[in-house]
Amino acid sequence: MRREHVLTTKELSRSDIEAVLDRAVDIARDPPDRSQYEDTILALLFFEPSTRTKMSFDTAMKRLGGTTVDLGPVGSSSVTKGESLADTVRVIEGYADGIVLRHPSEGAAKMASEFVDVPLINAGDGAGHHPTQTLLDLYTIRENVGFDDLSIGIMGDLKYGRTVHSLSHALTKLDARQHFISPESLRLPRSVRYDLHEAGANVREHTEIEDVLSSLDVLYVTRIQRERFHDENEYRKVAGQYHITPDLLEGADDDLIVMHPLPRVDEIAPDVDETAHAKYFQQAHNGVPVRMALLDLLLGGANK
Repeated sequence: MRREHVLTTKELSRSDIEAVLDRAVDIARDPPDRSQYEDTILALLFFEPSTRTKMSFDTAMKRLGGTTVDLGPVGSSSVTKGESLADTVRVIEGYADGIVLRHPSEGAAKMASEFVDVPLINAGDGAGHHPTQTLLDLYTIRENVGFDDLSIGIMGDLKYGRTVHSLSHALTKLDARQHFISPESLRLPRSVRYDLHEAGANVREHTEIEDVLSSLDVLYVTRIQRERFHDENEYRKVAGQYHITPDLLEGADDDLIVMHPLPRVDEIAPDVDETAHAKYFQQAHNGVPVRMALLDLLLGGANK
């Protein structure tokens, strides 16, 4: 993976995925020599708000021994002067050994990657893809339940959820049984369903979580993303439709794990946090070793 961009999980093979996860296990046990990254700089270009992704990339680079430079608030950057994304990344390429980009426009990361030679990592492009979230999701799944004969329910905003789109493509490579639970208006986009069908995915669609809960190893919950709706009335029609509670989880297998890319609103009750099912905070913490592993494989001690 050295010197390659990471734009979507569709472009990652199963061996690529397992290489990152295996390296993350190694790093969690024995972090690499920090000296090989002491002159390495990672640029963080976030055109949308972020807490976990931005801070975990920042932490990951610093724990490897490198440093980061940050675009900062978009309102104080040259973007407000009309600078194009292509020009921005071409400038930043001269400052850093790698770029992490989050942008509200679907396809922005792919476009930007065409203008730079340093590795560019897609940290979320609108309703498109979020491949590093998928990698930490898979790490969490593998550490808790494994990949063999995996049955996973993915619930909530499947239309606009970039974490869902990325995860579904990766799960297809793992031969997982995927159950998609959503309101009719928030089903997976037709293009994603087509790609999964062409890839031979084992997919079922549902509107009620109770129909499938007892058969799941993993329940992956997503929030209904208010910011993706152009019509507030459409949002209100589906907001709060699903709510995971300890009572509901009594109908699940004892070993079921509940995941969420966060932030949550009201789709998981706070008292679920105290159950053995809850793995979403562990999931968020896993972002650091997984992103350390990815950076290590991409940058390869860029300045050693």
